[in-house]
Amino acid sequence: MAAPKEIVDLVERFESNLASYKSGHYNETQVRREFVDPFFKALGWDIDNKEGFAEAYKDVIHEDAIRMGSTTKAPNVVINEPTYKL
Repeated sequence: MAAPKEIVDLVERFESNLASYKSGHYNETQVRREFVDPFFKALGWDIDNKEGFAEAYKDVIHEDAIRMGSTTKAPNVVINEPTYKL
């Protein structure tokens, strides 16, 4: 199965500007907004919770806190049950 056009476009844009992204001036938030979020949207995930689900039922939870043993980890993005629509 071929990748959706949106993903192909993201990969091409990333490859064509790779030097700029590696320069140290491109930050984590920019990466997430310009590449990670659009990637998940292209795969059909409700990245912005447009459905208005409660926290426990969202497709994606941003900046979550997860207990792992005696410590708490803070992943940037947690992916819940998918709404995969390809």
